[in-house]
Amino acid sequence: MADPQQVLGARVRHALGAAFGDGYADADPLIRPSSFADYQSNAALPLAKRLGRPPRDIAAEIIGRLDVSDIAAEPTVSGPGFVNFTLRPGWIAEATTGLLADPRLGTPLAASPRTVIVEYSSPNIAKEMHVGHLRSTIVGDAIARVTEFAGHHVIRDNHVGDWGTQFGMLIEYLFDIGEDAPEAQLLRTDPNAFYQSARVKFDTDAAFADRARERVVKLQAQDDPATQRLWEELMELSRQYLRNTYAALRVTLTDDDIRGESFYNDMLADVVADLEATGLAVISDGALCVFPPGFTGRDGTQLPVIIRKRDGGYNYSTTDLATIRYRIDKLNADRAIYVVGSDQTLHFRMVFAVARLAGWLPETADFTHAQIGLVLGTDGQRLRTRSGDNVPLSDLLTEGIERARAVLDEVDRDEQDRGLDLDAIAQDIGIGAIKYADLSTARDSTYTFDWDRMISFRGDTGPYLQYATTRIRSIFRRAGIAETDVRGPIAVTEPAERELALKLLGFGAVVTQVVDTTEPHRLCGYLFEVASLFTAFYEQCPVLKADDDETRQSRLALCAAALRVLTAGLGLLGVPIPDRM
Repeated sequence: MADPQQVLGARVRHALGAAFGDGYADADPLIRPSSFADYQSNAALPLAKRLGRPPRDIAAEIIGRLDVSDIAAEPTVSGPGFVNFTLRPGWIAEATTGLLADPRLGTPLAASPRTVIVEYSSPNIAKEMHVGHLRSTIVGDAIARVTEFAGHHVIRDNHVGDWGTQFGMLIEYLFDIGEDAPEAQLLRTDPNAFYQSARVKFDTDAAFADRARERVVKLQAQDDPATQRLWEELMELSRQYLRNTYAALRVTLTDDDIRGESFYNDMLADVVADLEATGLAVISDGALCVFPPGFTGRDGTQLPVIIRKRDGGYNYSTTDLATIRYRIDKLNADRAIYVVGSDQTLHFRMVFAVARLAGWLPETADFTHAQIGLVLGTDGQRLRTRSGDNVPLSDLLTEGIERARAVLDEVDRDEQDRGLDLDAIAQDIGIGAIKYADLSTARDSTYTFDWDRMISFRGDTGPYLQYATTRIRSIFRRAGIAETDVRGPIAVTEPAERELALKLLGFGAVVTQVVDTTEPHRLCGYLFEVASLFTAFYEQCPVLKADDDETRQSRLALCAAALRVLTAGLGLLGVPIPDRM
């Protein structure tokens, strides 16, 4: 076990049991980084009320029962009752050396693995993805990767919109103009343009809008072969588009992960019937609704969850309820993480409430909405094109790659003549810059999409972290050895070595924290700290020109440990890493 927080936590728990009885052995040791030492335990503070004693007295008694002489100096008490630990250089060195042989880099496997559904991306079919889909796709993929690495069984779920009103509109429009009409070819070349044409007719032609809604009912009934055929053709075109987009973004979604609204169609009638049978569903203004308690409008009236519309059709709420039942009953989900925009917060709260009222979502199941904030332009408004439209995702990715290539073209010709594939490197840098800028921001907050900052090789950016990894690899190329061949041992004699090694040992704790909080920006912040501390170490502690071979081998091993942590962390974030830059 390399994670100092886990090691210290186990020792403090043992001391709590010895000091206050077995009933206290499972108390949270509250190990945190400290400004007074390396780490501190805050356990004495919450125990003060429980034991009816001053927290400093409790801290002193904990120290009296602690056995940490093999890993830390004598603990001290500070402040209101913090127990401070300063780790021994020898223990830090040995634990950091252990990272070189540990494929998990000190990350513990989940003691009780769970089945976790991560729902993310979820675009509407038959439309090109735009910048609004970027965050859900990137953040969701990172959450899925990290949760899987922690040992949980992760089921990726791309809950695409393939069954709603827009499909009735698109299919009816195809029938109107004819499948062989030139405009119909836009579905293959410019699906957004085709969608906009259909939308204009839907908004301006009442008769067409009525036919489109009737087409939705036919589609959901699956009793019209022509409607079904066109829907399947639209689906295949969209699958091809999604494959290309996800490959460009380097995310792990595949065709097998698509389980759209249509998948649950045969379950919707049972959802409605069961809610009616229990008396939860009632007719209100012609629609069938459930009114979960605690949700009211500004006028104080109860808000409904509509599960069947006046025309007999079903909607998103019906599908989401069927989805919950399927995930619990068929997939045996212990946890579901909905990586969806923050504007859907009320919807999910109400749907989850209905599912719990119906007994479909047990209290033991953790279903949460991982809210996603907006992407803003430098003007502080939603990121849009000059014409006011949503920015197509493909255009965004292309521009990122082009900007990265322009930066590479500024490099001296000597660098370009090394035979590097600058186009491939530009793809890695451009995509990595976009993804990291998004992931390094708290997922529920807005962030400003600023190309100049994103593509910069300075500061907390994707290119800076990518360069840090290639810089370490260049050290091994100059040393004439592979980083995988380095085994140590690592010695910690200089302050910069100590700071870097101690930070590397925190990798597992950060990964666990991201799994618990579904907040990938915590891993981004950690990796930036690692890269910054490596830079300080490299500037202060000569590696290839060390004073003696023993020190040289130790510092090469520390470089290898840093490289492993950086590459593993960026891999969990889905940020590509070029071999050279």
